Amino acid sequence: MQVGVMFWAGRDPIEEIRALVDCGQLGIRGATALTPSFVHDWTRATDGFQLATVVCAFEGEHYTDIPTVQQTVGFIPSATRAEREKRTREVSDFAAELGVGGIACHIGFVPDDRSDADYIAVRDMVRRICDHAAANRQTFALETGQEPADVLLRFLDDVGRGNLKVNFDPANMILYGTGDPIEALERLAPHVVSVHAKDGDWPARGSTGALGVERRLGEGSVGIERFVETLKRVGFAGTVNVEREIRDRGQWLSDVRTAVELLRLMLR
Repeated sequence: MQVGVMFWAGRDPIEEIRALVDCGQLGIRGATALTPSFVHDWTRATDGFQLATVVCAFEGEHYTDIPTVQQTVGFIPSATRAEREKRTREVSDFAAELGVGGIACHIGFVPDDRSDADYIAVRDMVRRICDHAAANRQTFALETGQEPADVLLRFLDDVGRGNLKVNFDPANMILYGTGDPIEALERLAPHVVSVHAKDGDWPARGSTGALGVERRLGEGSVGIERFVETLKRVGFAGTVNVEREIRDRGQWLSDVRTAVELLRLMLR
């Protein structure tokens, strides 16, 4: 396993990332124009830097609380589905230009009911994106958190595409209250191609619709040492990417640096 960092184009300077690690995941926000000059700049910026995944986000997504996530995130909102499918294909093509073998995103809350119209529409949309990614020799990874492991496993099976994989985020399982991350990792392990190293605490007891609170790595409820030991036990051999979602850039860099050092100690 290699320690990497999840970082965003236009927000997190690549020079700071390179000073910490030599691999990671590059996030592309919905408003980012994927122009030829942008592709050229990032091809040069990542020369000699291993990008495991390009992560796709979309305009109009908000993570304030669970109802807001349900209404705005991923492929579930029907009004933005066509636009977001097009955008995901564009990010796949951008990643291919950089020689990256995987893309990922949140697809939103997958309905439990397999006969639900939204479930069917998203299933078919994911099939099309998988086929596009396959033509670019890429995997398409769904980030965990917004549904329990068994629902995600069933969805993977229903889509029926060999390049559909999982980007496993242990903290998201806790933040959304969808299940124990260690148990979920054990069940999803055969499908996991990349991992976020993130921490957090469960939503407050009795709260309705609230998300949990993200914490610095090692200070939340994930149990990062147990998580890393589980990664070793299930034979994961990809990148373990530190993710820290706070606005203060100075604190972000400090927390990421500390997390990288912690993970390197655990992976010795």
